Amino acid sequence: MLAIERRNQILEKLQAEKKVLVSDLSQMYDVTEETIRRDLEKLEKSGLVIKSYGGAVLNENTNLDLPFNVRKNRNVVGKQKIAGVMKELIQDGDTIMLDSSSTAVFIARALKEKQNLTVITNSIEILIELSDVTGWNVFSTGGMLREGSLDLVGPQSDRTIGTYYAKKSVISCKGLDLGKGVTDSNELLAGSKRAMLEASRQRILVADSSKFGTITFTKIADIRDFDVLVTDTEPPEEWKRYLEDCGIEVRY
Repeated sequence: MLAIERRNQILEKLQAEKKVLVSDLSQMYDVTEETIRRDLEKLEKSGLVIKSYGGAVLNENTNLDLPFNVRKNRNVVGKQKIAGVMKELIQDGDTIMLDSSSTAVFIARALKEKQNLTVITNSIEILIELSDVTGWNVFSTGGMLREGSLDLVGPQSDRTIGTYYAKKSVISCKGLDLGKGVTDSNELLAGSKRAMLEASRQRILVADSSKFGTITFTKIADIRDFDVLVTDTEPPEEWKRYLEDCGIEVRY
């Protein structure tokens, strides 16, 4: 196993259990405790974990941008529910923009039974997921590949997005707050999402319940800039009243 694969698995274990022990990881991966300590040191330098005596705990800072292979394993049930709702909102023949979120990958997978879709995306994972679909037009935005992210971002990506016009854009986020709006942990990612919103007619926000009441690093848009919110559970009453006042359709 490559060291990066082992570190990603350690992060997945931390996501589930919140803490790990060096001795347990050493036995699990059949490597020395010193090797595990070096893994944890590298993860700590990246800001993803906090080392403790004999092990480490997950850094719960919401501004951190976890590797894609870790993010895609978080709240899988919620993402599957959102993908199920999106199957009802996307029609055969639609032109859609999908961002590079892990939620969008689940949506792309759920849409594969649709006919004649055109998809524009900055997600390498979605491009791979849709590589075996026939009868679709799938476009990559190009751009700069971020390490560990499987997404394409930056000025080139944003310019390409701006050359298209889609019927629907599907945007996820890291945070959703009544005061601060829709936020993300990375400015380049947020820029690509803003470009997609500007290049589409109907704007769909997909966010599982863990994002509600959370504020992260940089703003994507105001909540009222969206037409539809798709989530995994019924929102709290305060949110339902606010979304109704904004004229936003809510699906869950």
